[in-house]
Amino acid sequence: MSQEKTQNNNQKDFQQEIITYFKGVKAEWGKVSWPTRQQVLVETIIVLIVVTFFTVVVFSMDKLFEWLLGLIK
Repeated sequence: MSQEKTQNNNQKDFQQEIITYFKGVKAEWGKVSWPTRQQVLVETIIVLIVVTFFTVVVFSMDKLFEWLLGLIK
């Protein structure tokens, strides 16, 4: 019987910890400083431009080395 009480107490402690955790998450969620729609749009465009630039650079280097190795053959 004592083991059953201990098990019930452990389960209640675990449930209380989960509830406390989600209360903390809710409190922190309200403190988040969300970016504006304009800021997200501008930063997304910048990321796309940078990714495109580096894609072109890597592709160009690949073709250059392919051409140079073709001269060796």
